[in-house]
Amino acid sequence: VQLVESGGGLVQPGGSLRLSCAVSGFTFSSYFMSWYRQAPGKERELVSGINSGGSVTNYADSVKGRFTISRDNAKNTVYLQMNSLKPEDTAVYYCKVLLWGKGYWGQGTQVTVSS
Repeated sequence: VQLVESGGGLVQPGGSLRLSCAVSGFTFSSYFMSWYRQAPGKERELVSGINSGGSVTNYADSVKGRFTISRDNAKNTVYLQMNSLKPEDTAVYYCKVLLWGKGYWGQGTQVTVSS
């Protein structure tokens, strides 16, 4: 099982980024996928999730209306479109899948929102 995040970087407040998480080693189209983030000195927190077919999504209150999760089951990839970014969105962002009761994580991608 492998999850590889990409798309992070440095962006000014109000800017946008799109994160990608490419996966392999399991039947991607059958599983719920999640994005988490961890800011320095803070616990890892759930940002967003999407069901296997992409029809049901959920978001943390802090990102509702600004972030959009989506997936392309043909490409084995889940995305996180982040708009209207704020300095408090600065964190390492991780994608996660729960397989057979065990959580699998990517290595993370750093997002820094700063002027």
